[in-house]
Amino acid sequence: MSEGSSPEQGRLGWSVVAVEQALRWLATHKGSVPLALLREALEEPGGDADARLQALVAPTASLPGGAVEVRAQAAWGLIVDSISRIGSMESRRRRVLLAAFRLSLGDGTPVDWKPSLDARFEQLRRMEEASGRSGSRTVSPMHKEWRRSLVEKLSPVLHERLSQLAGDGRLWSHYVALAREVESQSEYGLSTGLTVGSPSGYRAPSEGAQPVFVDLFVTTVFMEKRSVYRRITERLVTAREDGVDSYLATSLAGKSDDISGVPVRDLWGCRAEPLRSPPGEPSLTLLRFPRALKRGESHWFSSEAIDSNTKEERLWVNVEVDHHGIAPGRLHQSQVPVAGLTIRIKFQEGYLPESCWWYAEQTERERRIRPPDGDPRLIPVTDDSVQHTFGQRCHPRESYGIALRWPGSVDGHVH
Repeated sequence: MSEGSSPEQGRLGWSVVAVEQALRWLATHKGSVPLALLREALEEPGGDADARLQALVAPTASLPGGAVEVRAQAAWGLIVDSISRIGSMESRRRRVLLAAFRLSLGDGTPVDWKPSLDARFEQLRRMEEASGRSGSRTVSPMHKEWRRSLVEKLSPVLHERLSQLAGDGRLWSHYVALAREVESQSEYGLSTGLTVGSPSGYRAPSEGAQPVFVDLFVTTVFMEKRSVYRRITERLVTAREDGVDSYLATSLAGKSDDISGVPVRDLWGCRAEPLRSPPGEPSLTLLRFPRALKRGESHWFSSEAIDSNTKEERLWVNVEVDHHGIAPGRLHQSQVPVAGLTIRIKFQEGYLPESCWWYAEQTERERRIRPPDGDPRLIPVTDDSVQHTFGQRCHPRESYGIALRWPGSVDGHVH
């Protein structure tokens, strides 16, 4: 912890300088990767890592449950997410930070980063030289940009967000999920870290997948008693080929498939064209764009589905990825979704679930199982509503959602 006090400290209790010093030590340590060092700081109170990284790990005490592994993941996920907000994917400022913290550069190519910061910058210099980005013969420009980005950008951004999270531990789950995505990519040898802000690194879509990548997907569900009454969905998509002129939407909202009569209506940026569906199959609607998109072009549009006759008890609100994937989630000021998948549910007053939790890439049986108390997947009901932004990539051919446990049920089964 830095000595003395400063008006910069605010609610966090550590100054921006203390956060900067912790980040610098984390990036320059040669012996371990960042997540391992954050874990060590929590596992060994009084140790060197604990003393050096207090400004980063102490705020995670607000995380419900307080498990060491989850707290370390929360701190690491916040660092990764903060880096994704600095510069563009191609900017040296972003690339220097990614190299400093041993993250993928975003082009889908695995990088076996060297232990020392200087050696990693030399790797980065050679990659830039090979791609024609830079003609520098030394790593001096890298070190200069590193110091500038750390002091002027990353440390202030992280300090502000740590201050917010120290006061509200419910917001940490987004960053825990992001850190787990970083780990899963490393385990499967896809990269040494998350490909921040790029659609590369996703699993292959199916042959019939819709040819779009979803940059932003926000779905808001309104419940009537225990049933889904209305669902509004906003999407920002990027075409993956020329000539994309529509998006195929279904009215699926939960467990049952017996909703063939529920239409999807256009709200903005599209025109709804209902399609014929076989009896018992979900209702399909083609949302036609004002014009066809070229590859790389983006379009924002919204739609809604209303079921006035619904009586079915919903056990989850689900999103199936039938396209090229959804970007990692990101929130503006920890509140407003600006990227990725966000699911919101507004419950009718007097009809609240006992508990809610988010799930990712699980079978129907798995998603019924409530996580234990303290697990970051649990979502508290606030003002008769819940919301979750998925910090990880949402892969093609997978499902993501929020599960609901109603009074009188066990593991999703009513008794």
